[in-house]
Amino acid sequence: PVRVNTCYPRRVTRDYGQHCPIAKTLDIIGDRWTLLIIRDLFLGSTKFSEFREQSSGMPTKILSDRLKSLEQHGIIDRRLYSEHPLRAEYHLTALGRSLEPVVSSIYAWGIKHVIHPAERPAIRKRVADRAAGRGTAVKPTS
Repeated sequence: PVRVNTCYPRRVTRDYGQHCPIAKTLDIIGDRWTLLIIRDLFLGSTKFSEFREQSSGMPTKILSDRLKSLEQHGIIDRRLYSEHPLRAEYHLTALGRSLEPVVSSIYAWGIKHVIHPAERPAIRKRVADRAAGRGTAVKPTS
């Protein structure tokens, strides 16, 4: 079924329409780009421009919609840091931080089954450097 999000009327999403924990979770975090935004939050990105930089192929409107949806579902908090011009930072809530094992598991699965063995060390280093550079504690393993 297609539903219109009443808080953000232009956003049309497709629910799985199933009473299943996996389907219900995917209704929240399963849209294209959403897990990459969550990944970036774990790696220390907090500003709209940082998310755009990390996922340069993501359209600005999609990023805005995904951030609003994550905020609506309690995964992130939006905090204004400038009124003129209006600027906000985004931070994972406790609920959002509880996704860490999920994101780490997807990373580990991807490293093991998708990434060519010769590329794995460079990817691990890039992720570790990015996490260390932002001062974040979450570093995907494997």
